[in-house]
Amino acid sequence: MIEYDKDAIVYPYITSYIRGEIPKRQGILGELEEYAEKNAIPIVQPETAKLLETLACIKRPHRVLEVGCAIGYSAILMAQYLSENGSITTLEWDADMVEIARHNIEKAGLSHCITVIQNDAKEVIKNLTGEYDIIFLDGPKAHYIYMLNDCIRLLKKGGMLISDNVLYKGMTADDGHVIRRKITIVKRLRRFISAQMQRTELETVILPLGDGVTVSVKK
Repeated sequence: MIEYDKDAIVYPYITSYIRGEIPKRQGILGELEEYAEKNAIPIVQPETAKLLETLACIKRPHRVLEVGCAIGYSAILMAQYLSENGSITTLEWDADMVEIARHNIEKAGLSHCITVIQNDAKEVIKNLTGEYDIIFLDGPKAHYIYMLNDCIRLLKKGGMLISDNVLYKGMTADDGHVIRRKITIVKRLRRFISAQMQRTELETVILPLGDGVTVSVKK
């Protein structure tokens, strides 16, 4: 009998099956997966990466905003589905990550369409203008709630807001899973999810995939 992993939001054998069906990535994305694993750097989980990739493939975005660049993995993943002359702006606070991301983006030959900005995303986003086809939130989880209004403002009609790690190893859904030092993050994630579901400008679904993802479409 396979026991339930309290830190997983789906049964581990299901996650194992899903990941086993995902083709192994080659080239720069495969290299970045290996680098992230070796250096314990968090990037999107494989099944979440496939969701992000599929949504980008459907949308063929012209403008993308990402919060939380890390080593550049998700930005490089989405860039392959940009429409002609499309661009990605990605925000990252950690200077070391920014340096690594810019190197990886250059190595991938994508410096012309991916711009990495080093700064506090929740402050930068207040001053951004224009409309985005996709906004991907994968930065500090406790800050999501403070960026929601600006995300909605910046989303193009029909645009998608994709937010990762919203179930936070099950803690968001169940008090019995909450670790004391994570209480503030969990409370803010709960507020964020409730706010998304209640905003009339959005149509939102919560997906128990990876570490939990919400996908919202601006009506």
